Amino acid sequence: MAAGAGAGPGQARPDPPARSANHARVDNRPNGEHRGGHRPSVAPAAAAAGAAAAPGAVVRAASAREEPAVDVKIHDIVGNGISGILYKWVNYGKGWRKRWFVLQDGVLSYYKIHGPDKIVVNQETEKGSKVIGEESLRRISRPSTAGPSQLRRKPVGEVHLKVSSIRESRSDDRRFSIFTGTKRLHLRAETREDRLAWMEALQAVKDMFPRMSNSELMAPMDNVSTEKLRQHLQEEGVREDLIQECEQIMRNEAAATHNQVLLLKQKQWLLIDTLRQLETEKVDLENTVVDESQRQWNGHEASSLRQNNSSAEASASESDDDNERADAAEEETEDEDNAFFDTRDFLSSSSFKSSGSDLHRSSSSDDERLRIAESEDDIDPSIRSAGLNFPYVKRRKKLPDPAETEKGVSLWSMIKDNIGKDLTKVCLPVYFNEPLSSLQKCCEDLEYSYLIDRANEWGKKGNSLMRILNVAAFAVSGYSSTEGRICKPFNPLLGETYEAEYLDKGFRFFSEKVSHHPMIVACHCEGTGWKFWGDSNLKSKFWGRSIQVDPDGVLTLQFDDGEVFQWSKVTTSIYNLILGKLYCDHYGTMRIQGNHDYSCKLKFKEQSIIDRNPHQVHGIVQDKSGKTVATLFGKWDESMHYVIGDCSRMGKGSDSLSEARLLWKRSKPPKYPTRYNLTRFAITLNELTPGLKEKLPPTDSRLRPDQRYLENGEYEMANSEKLRLEQRQRQARKMQERGWKPQWFEKDKATDTYKYIGGYWEARERGNWESSLDIFGQVPSEQLE
Repeated sequence: MAAGAGAGPGQARPDPPARSANHARVDNRPNGEHRGGHRPSVAPAAAAAGAAAAPGAVVRAASAREEPAVDVKIHDIVGNGISGILYKWVNYGKGWRKRWFVLQDGVLSYYKIHGPDKIVVNQETEKGSKVIGEESLRRISRPSTAGPSQLRRKPVGEVHLKVSSIRESRSDDRRFSIFTGTKRLHLRAETREDRLAWMEALQAVKDMFPRMSNSELMAPMDNVSTEKLRQHLQEEGVREDLIQECEQIMRNEAAATHNQVLLLKQKQWLLIDTLRQLETEKVDLENTVVDESQRQWNGHEASSLRQNNSSAEASASESDDDNERADAAEEETEDEDNAFFDTRDFLSSSSFKSSGSDLHRSSSSDDERLRIAESEDDIDPSIRSAGLNFPYVKRRKKLPDPAETEKGVSLWSMIKDNIGKDLTKVCLPVYFNEPLSSLQKCCEDLEYSYLIDRANEWGKKGNSLMRILNVAAFAVSGYSSTEGRICKPFNPLLGETYEAEYLDKGFRFFSEKVSHHPMIVACHCEGTGWKFWGDSNLKSKFWGRSIQVDPDGVLTLQFDDGEVFQWSKVTTSIYNLILGKLYCDHYGTMRIQGNHDYSCKLKFKEQSIIDRNPHQVHGIVQDKSGKTVATLFGKWDESMHYVIGDCSRMGKGSDSLSEARLLWKRSKPPKYPTRYNLTRFAITLNELTPGLKEKLPPTDSRLRPDQRYLENGEYEMANSEKLRLEQRQRQARKMQERGWKPQWFEKDKATDTYKYIGGYWEARERGNWESSLDIFGQVPSEQLE
């Protein structure tokens, strides 16, 4: 790749070839001579200074001869112009691509030099033109044979500089941008000097098209016609002196109106220039964020690799399950306030304290910056061990190796027909799915159920504040598994169910699809000293470049002592479906309402393109009087912390922030990552452990054939089964219209929510599934082993 083609900020590029003292070498050419395929020259009045020879820029004639430079800048613009290679920003997927640019007769044209539509450039085609850049000179020096289509030199695009504005990048001395009313070009030169040469040439052309002057703004309005006014007044018998006075009044008013219009026009130009400048800065920031994110990701991967290697050497016998329990055992507490503190600055400070365990501590690069308090005397051992003292259960740590190579699918063909539709009603190919159903996704919210166990223990000890802080951390923790997850879960069939009995986490979970239109899933979970239930109607919209999901439902957590907490989820969006890197974001306000002493409000900050510290969550806990008694802060994909008291008026460096304690930290990623970016917990959700298949009802998601085929990497069978089941599911609406009711849940008319009516686990114990429908059809047993 040529120098400069892929070098991002901070990357070293080869030094340019040595140049002579006179960097800009030019020649004269006969007036009127022009290149084939370009416009004949048109001689504007004056080609302003700066077209060709910026200091240090490689600007040479394509012909071999050299003659004295005599007002070469005018000839460069009015003759065969300026040409050379510039890198044009295409999109986040393709990045910067080479294009051959030609500046001639006030028009900047560009051509492809790679691919089927490329043109050939050589000394003959560029004869007499001024070529900018060493890379451009090397290209025209290559011997080449051109076909007829390549000699026609049809441009990919053109920009008329008369209606354009030009802006230099402030963050990169090789970038600049050109804006018109209908398009914008973001360009990058090979070197800083080459950019200066192009900028001078472009500005020289623009100077040939001056804007309105002050004299034009105040021009007299002598050409205003008053003939009709005079004729009308004469017909009415008005005296001549009065007619002349009326004519003068009319001219004065017209002149004033004209000047006002011109002033507004001038303001419009200023506003347009400002908007274009802001657009340039926006693109610079976007590119900077992309470059910075890539460097941070590369550094994170390298750090993780070094850390994993050192951990393996230090403790080769330590199991993955021990590590996972250690992650959960790191003591926690909470965070922050109404004001958006810079969470990253705080979390990286050396004054941070943790109330967590040192058991098998294995921190990420960010967590290593935290100073962990050695003493845990202030933490009751019964609280510290809550949720971690359940029996060990061996579970799988990876998905099966795919049996087939996955095929790509055209996203464009899907987009044009589905923009603005409810995504839950759109039939997408299986390649857009992950091997989990929406019922199983509900269970993912229970990954950090130990937070509820700790909340239960705090409540037993009479500490209601610590209880709601742990409940708040639990409500946030459910979003951590969505980071990097861009595939859609399977839409359950009507009557489909899912059970999850996690003895190692101390809970059992059950969910069922209770309605087809609208699509509603309900769940119920039982733990030690608590119950958790809710239903959710996901209202999703497909906007072409993004997907927006608005959950409509209430989640309820009830402890055995009677304290109840309720909350609803925030909005979720997936961005960059067409161009750029896909990412997920959650934003909005979550209110956790308790029926005893405290309530909590959490604000999920929406990520912006220039936000280098995304995924922030900030909140407060208030008592019945509305007084703020605790502050929470953190990130939904990393950790949550708390401080006792109101920190809304405290800024960075506040002493109170140094007392912040960790409530929750995300578990480490799996040892064997998947293309779906599933967490360790998610990898186990669709697992058929020994003896489980015989206990499941025929409606369980683990028995769904298309989902099982996808997990096994049998993509053709998965797609055909998905189509078969979707055709069968079309009958579900008729079933619902005939009065179909869910088997294990019923709708509470008072609250308009679905509640578990019981009986599932008893039927499972008896092995009696006679009332359960075979909604999937016959499933080949070999696919379930």
